[in-house]
Amino acid sequence: MLQEIGTIQQFYRLMKETGEVRRRLVARIMEGRSAVPPDSERLGSYLQALKRIPRRHGRYQLSTGLSGSQRSLYLELDYEIDELEKDLVFFQYGEQALLDHLAGLHTGFQEELSGAAQFCRDMSLPLNCLVSDRDGTVNNYCGRYLSSIQSAYNAVFLSRFAEKAVRRAVLLTSAPLSNGGLEELTVSPPGNFILAGSKGREYLDQRGRRGALAIEAGKQEQLQRLNRRLADLLQDPRYRLFDLIGSGLQFKFGQTTVARQDIYGSIPKAESEAFAGVIQRLIREIDPDRLYFRTEDTGKDIEIILTVEGESGLKDFDKGDGVLFLDSELGLDLSRGGNLVCGDTASDLPMVSAAAKQSANLWTIFVSRDESLQARLRRICERAHFVSEPDVLVCLLNRMGREMG
Repeated sequence: MLQEIGTIQQFYRLMKETGEVRRRLVARIMEGRSAVPPDSERLGSYLQALKRIPRRHGRYQLSTGLSGSQRSLYLELDYEIDELEKDLVFFQYGEQALLDHLAGLHTGFQEELSGAAQFCRDMSLPLNCLVSDRDGTVNNYCGRYLSSIQSAYNAVFLSRFAEKAVRRAVLLTSAPLSNGGLEELTVSPPGNFILAGSKGREYLDQRGRRGALAIEAGKQEQLQRLNRRLADLLQDPRYRLFDLIGSGLQFKFGQTTVARQDIYGSIPKAESEAFAGVIQRLIREIDPDRLYFRTEDTGKDIEIILTVEGESGLKDFDKGDGVLFLDSELGLDLSRGGNLVCGDTASDLPMVSAAAKQSANLWTIFVSRDESLQARLRRICERAHFVSEPDVLVCLLNRMGREMG
């Protein structure tokens, strides 16, 4: 039996271990071998360890584990528990059993999957390129980025598509590439995907080569100065908690994210707003004339983004800029078509716009019920389809990979 989980640090260590086990299992499946029972059984042990965490107020209770400032966090662990349960169904009973399980979780799952397959019927496979967001698109949402480890079934399904049905597959996220970023959360075999972090400013290609979009020395110096101050700030006992919730503190390439709240409202509103004020004062101190940074406060995270030159002056670097950089840097050949772009929020629309400028044969699938977003997407790309859950999109891609043999 695994050690009882009492602190948020122990929880993160356990989730990291699930990633190591899942990588081994996925590698064997993709090599055409059967899963090793001890590894699949270990996933069951991780699941039971999570379920044994004490509950209070209907949520799981974990200590911050911080000496001198012990506090309790009350969390939902839906993602972590649900994805382990799906993996166990997949390894114990097979792929069809998993599809039946997903159909029981998502109302209208089979109908949505059939509708999406019908939308894709005129695609000429293999596609030239897939460019997809991760969280909320091809990965279910999680309340904490560090524990959003890719599930094994998800990795198998996406890898099958990447190997069989597309020439180049790109996962593009606003999160960092390394140091607790996309690379560590991904359990798909190396080489199946180009992993692009920081909205596409940095990448790990299919051959294992790393690259990044150059940043002006002066701007990079200011960002490093800010990051040092933020790191020091979160060592203060008054603020260390903010490194443990939600997005935590993420040093991206050309951007920094610091959490001030999580999706569960674990931090009292006044404390969250006071911390946001501290961050804004620090930014003004370093960049009083707003020459280097643009900020966005989502209520959960404060995003601090280095500016770039746009057609009408300074602007935020967006995922469209990232797509154009990757196309030029890695030879995605978007102009060849057909290409598929997938996302789930307005922040993913620039990916579609950038791809549409390069490709006349563009398809888009978004995970969204937002009618306003749907209308905006259709104005950019006529061949647009919508599903309600990442699992529908992931199973569609798996089906397309299977059709290619």
